[in-house]
Amino acid sequence: MNAERWQQVYQLFNSALERDAEERDAFLDAACRDNPSLRLAVENLIVADERAGGFLREPLPVGLAASFGGEATEVSMVGRRFGAYRIVRELGRGGMGAVYLAERADEQYEKQVAIKIVRRGMDNEELRRRFRRERQILAGLDHPNIARLLDGGVSEDGLPYFVMEYVEGVAINEYCRRRELNTTERLELFLRVCDAVQHAHRNRVVHRDLKPGNILVGADGAPKLLDFGIARLLQPGVDQTVATDGLRPMTPAYASPEQARGGEVAATSDVYSLGVTLYELLTGKLPYRLTNDSAEELARAICEQTPERPSAASENPRGRLAGELDDIVLMALRKEPERRYASVEQLAEDIRRHLAGHPVIARGESLGYRARKFIRRHRAGVAAAAFILLALLGVIGATREAGAGRLADPLRLDGQPSQDRRCARRLLPDG
Repeated sequence: MNAERWQQVYQLFNSALERDAEERDAFLDAACRDNPSLRLAVENLIVADERAGGFLREPLPVGLAASFGGEATEVSMVGRRFGAYRIVRELGRGGMGAVYLAERADEQYEKQVAIKIVRRGMDNEELRRRFRRERQILAGLDHPNIARLLDGGVSEDGLPYFVMEYVEGVAINEYCRRRELNTTERLELFLRVCDAVQHAHRNRVVHRDLKPGNILVGADGAPKLLDFGIARLLQPGVDQTVATDGLRPMTPAYASPEQARGGEVAATSDVYSLGVTLYELLTGKLPYRLTNDSAEELARAICEQTPERPSAASENPRGRLAGELDDIVLMALRKEPERRYASVEQLAEDIRRHLAGHPVIARGESLGYRARKFIRRHRAGVAAAAFILLALLGVIGATREAGAGRLADPLRLDGQPSQDRRCARRLLPDG
């Protein structure tokens, strides 16, 4: 196995380990669709790792990487200095890099940060390019709900890194569960995430990996969008298909149908992933009904299956889900990109309209629906207007009845016209 092959296998191995066992097969099916030998190598490495108690989840020991044609890997980064910061402990890792908690080391002031570093042995030119792209994307984004880029550079031994704001929090779905947020509170929190994603879109950045695990919420209740590692910078006239060197970087359960097919990626792909995330926030479930855990079943569900309405899927909703909220979520989850919300901003606006009691785009524009929404928003005013209208109708009716009585020609009991009628005749001209 040469160095390039080993890097490819090891990258997929680490990406697979980031996923739950039920998601792992689907990921490998998608990543190794046309390369069964690559999948076999990755699966063998996973089996070896499990038998050895997980040692392969750590950086490769010195000498092992070299035996595969790669460079030696340090056992630990703890204590190493990158710029003005010193590594404290590892926070997490993926196929491209690892993220560490670090603290200011020059004693100028105290500060904790997160440092993302290209992993030794995985620093080929393609991964370096992706790493630099992520760093540049973060440099161009400035939003309170996106983890900020603070610094970046290259270590003395050639490892690219960048320094980010450290977000101490939990995934957004776990935050909602622990705090027992009701439906309105979950929607308001989700709206802040939408605002962050829309900011990225305004800067021509599509995230492509939106999921609860990449949206952390701190103790202050502020969500932070993380991990632009597979983000795509949209450029007019450039092919935006997802496939890269035969791989499709994504989280299958949250990927849009076009991502699953390896098709063109656009902002509407993020709309779909946000729809999956919102569905999970409201129901505690993913929008797919699977008969087995195979990649084929998941791909079929993503591309063909119509999700169950959230109000029916939720076992114990904390607040009302039926009606418009069902329609909003299902519009975001439409299979055809052109039939979804055209933008994240449009999705967010429909949620705001729902919260305010206004008609939503997802429901349609029927006169009856809009009238019902108006009445619900203005119950007191409509009731008062109805009372006044009924009173006016009563007055008009009574006046008309009295007028009709005066204009009638009542007869006396003897059959002769009344005195008022005879007087009126004398005042009228002849004929």
